[in-house]
Amino acid sequence: MSGFIIFILVALISFSQVNESQLALKYYQNKEFDKAADVYLKLYEKQKSAYFYSYYINCLLELKDYETAEKSLKKEIKKDPANLSLYVDYGFVFKVQNYFAKADEQFETAIKNIYPDRQQIMNLANAFIGKREFDYAEMTYRKGQKLEKDYDYNMELANLYYIERNYEAMIDEYLNLLETDENYIQTVQNRLQNVIYTSNDDSMLEILKSSLIKRIQKSPDISIFSELLIWIYIQDNDFENALTYTIAIDKRKKENGERLILLARSANTNERFEIAIEAYKYVISKGIDSEYYTDAKNEYLNSIYNKITNSGIFTKIEIEDLEKSYLETLDELGKKSTTISLIKELAHLQGFYLHKVDSAISLLEKSLEIPGVKPSNISECKIALGDLYLLNNDVWAATIFYGQVEKNDPNSLLGHEAKFKKAKLAYYVGDFQWAEAQLDVLKASTSKLISNDAFYLASIISDNLALDTSEQALKMYARADLLSFQRKDSLAMITLDSLSENFKTHSLADDVLYLKANIYTISNNYLKASELYEKIYSDYSYDILADDALYHLAIITEEKINDKEKAKQFYNDLLLKYPGSIFVSDSRQRYRKLRGDVLKKTEEKFFYDL
Repeated sequence: MSGFIIFILVALISFSQVNESQLALKYYQNKEFDKAADVYLKLYEKQKSAYFYSYYINCLLELKDYETAEKSLKKEIKKDPANLSLYVDYGFVFKVQNYFAKADEQFETAIKNIYPDRQQIMNLANAFIGKREFDYAEMTYRKGQKLEKDYDYNMELANLYYIERNYEAMIDEYLNLLETDENYIQTVQNRLQNVIYTSNDDSMLEILKSSLIKRIQKSPDISIFSELLIWIYIQDNDFENALTYTIAIDKRKKENGERLILLARSANTNERFEIAIEAYKYVISKGIDSEYYTDAKNEYLNSIYNKITNSGIFTKIEIEDLEKSYLETLDELGKKSTTISLIKELAHLQGFYLHKVDSAISLLEKSLEIPGVKPSNISECKIALGDLYLLNNDVWAATIFYGQVEKNDPNSLLGHEAKFKKAKLAYYVGDFQWAEAQLDVLKASTSKLISNDAFYLASIISDNLALDTSEQALKMYARADLLSFQRKDSLAMITLDSLSENFKTHSLADDVLYLKANIYTISNNYLKASELYEKIYSDYSYDILADDALYHLAIITEEKINDKEKAKQFYNDLLLKYPGSIFVSDSRQRYRKLRGDVLKKTEEKFFYDL
């Protein structure tokens, strides 16, 4: 029973002190400093907490009761001379009275009395920082460096310099830390990412790059600086410089090309295909015995394929040369599980660009018999086969292959893709109600792209069926859409023109313009495509296609028409007017690049000669 009573008493005392602490803080916030001082002093006398004492001294300073503050601090220093933070408080009391010499005397006494104790040094530096005495905080860390040979306080100094906005010194300390211990690279990257990319001061990035280049030139054997610089360049989408330094590290350290493979993949993801191609060529040049030769060969062709198909700018000879490269590589490496992606890309190239549909289908059907192919790769090949059969107007065979993937992988992204293609096939042939039912399910897909496409197609069906029960206009539009997929652009255009002529006021008007713009884009008629995209954006700005049209207009204006200023304005319009668009992320990145946020390729002479 006595133990229980003691427990209750302790609990009551603790509760009372919490209430007193809250009361003191309330007084302080209400600027009732005399009342707050009384409560904080009582709390300090009970608990000897530095937190309460600091508030007590602050109250006295607010009351301008400097005499009491001085007496109290002298008394506390006498009782606990090892608590160097008290000297900071004492010096600050003098400083607010403009007794600067006396203040400096106390601050210097604190630093003089430092001994090799990391916690004491940290506490003293924090006390100086709290009073904005940054020079003395730096002196504290510097003395700590002398006293503690195994700890350099680089991170703490970097934080201090950041507070002071002394970015060059901050960066130097981070680099000093890495020079001492490369294991801090992730920590430094995290700090830099937080500091540089959330700051409004653009000079920090330039200072960082300049500092790293100087370190590399001074100490070329310390590769961590090159690695950090490469990371910075990649963050900034400056893959040209990233490639230069990555090759340099690989050569200097006589590595196997792994860094180049990783860089190339990142460049591919960011659609910097030229950089990826150069990186893969470097790895391939190491020879067939190189560990990453096969990966480089595979992904090299993939980069060329992506470059050609994404840009839309190519000649028949370029496509034929690429087909030849695929065939030669498959002869060299063999048709096996590790080259299945090459087989799939070659089939797509043959079917959709070279009109060799039968050869493409045969190639893919044989690939399904290759042993050891991953189930996901099998599904990808079956979806590709469905596309080729649909290209060949064999709706039944296309349905079978899409259906197999949907059945085998119902909850995967590939399963969702197959379900979407199956629903779109139904839409192509005019089975709108069934297609709409499937699309409604896909709206909840974890793939944002599939969900967005499903939402758009479902809205076309539902909106137009409600207005046109005869379905004639929608059937014509779906027919034109299928003809476009089958690369029968002239027939698609004739069908769309007929639709516009026969249904002049139909709600499909913007969809017709959008499909025409897409066809013009595929056929490299970028001026005509841009006119139609701009018309959709200006005349149908509140419709579902407005942000899509604006995004494609910006891309064409930037990459094909080469009007960077106009493209920048289009990206900015998208960011401001359509903040929920799936194109916001890429538009923001492209806008920042055009605005000049990404620094140009450096002109410094490097320490190596490539």
